[in-house]
Amino acid sequence: MEMIGRFRRSILDNDGGFDGQEEETFSNGPNDLFSLSPLQSMYAFAASLLMGFLLLFLSLFVVFQPIKFTILFTFGNILAVGSTIFIIGPSRQARMMFDSIRVYATIIYIGSVLLALLSALLIQSTLLTLIAMIAEICALIWYSLSYIPFARRMASELIISLCDTEI
Repeated sequence: MEMIGRFRRSILDNDGGFDGQEEETFSNGPNDLFSLSPLQSMYAFAASLLMGFLLLFLSLFVVFQPIKFTILFTFGNILAVGSTIFIIGPSRQARMMFDSIRVYATIIYIGSVLLALLSALLIQSTLLTLIAMIAEICALIWYSLSYIPFARRMASELIISLCDTEI
């Protein structure tokens, strides 16, 4: 049990925005309906992450059916990205997502997720679904790179060097 507490503290301490306050849990207080113990938080995190990965894996079996692929892939992404809510709490997750470094990637990611679901479920347009999926994957990669120091700069320089046509 102490190991789980140390794991949670290490995640909160490495945030960079940690200001020494009491760590935020998934609840608002000890008598809250949604209060989770550290062990329950880890179980919920693992379950959400594993379900997300399972949906991502299952989406590979329908990759040539863009609408089904989009539904499985998008819900898998939402579960996997959202799983950290159980460790750091929803408000801290939102603050980290809308930090000045990540705000554009977050907005593009959320917009492409909504567009992918809208085009797959309501419009049922294969072309629009594929475009939304490509945007979703690119936005997710760019969003994920924002958590690794200098990763965006390295990725940008790599893409520029690969696309450079001068000899």
